[in-house]
Amino acid sequence: MPLISHRVELARKGANDKVICRMASGWAVMGDVQFLPGYCLLLPDPVVASLNDLDANARATYLLDMARIGDALLVATDALRINYEILGNSEPQLHSHIFPRYATEPDDKRTMPVWSYDWKTAPPYAEEQHGDLRKKLAQLLTSTLDAG
Repeated sequence: MPLISHRVELARKGANDKVICRMASGWAVMGDVQFLPGYCLLLPDPVVASLNDLDANARATYLLDMARIGDALLVATDALRINYEILGNSEPQLHSHIFPRYATEPDDKRTMPVWSYDWKTAPPYAEEQHGDLRKKLAQLLTSTLDAG
């Protein structure tokens, strides 16, 4: 089973420990690694191959959910800005990367794409270390969803 489909299946079963919350278009989840604290993804549910496979309303909902995650990150962290990426080259199912960017990043990384970081040595997501942020994001996103 492809990775995105597998992660969505785990989220549906309540077995994905990185789930922040269910959103209208899918699942907000913490990234497997946290070299930038608060790195999140949006996984669509149902899973589709690309943004272009969604109708206009589903696209709008997905992109709005992506921006809502960014809004929550701006409140929950000291990020200066949020970077959004939809790639799909190595994992050919729709998913969005949502990266908070910080003034405290090393000079040689701050203005570069996040892919310049060494992902192999990045700290993995750990509930003990990142759980409070995950819970804060869930609280912010849930209150936003409840407010309409």
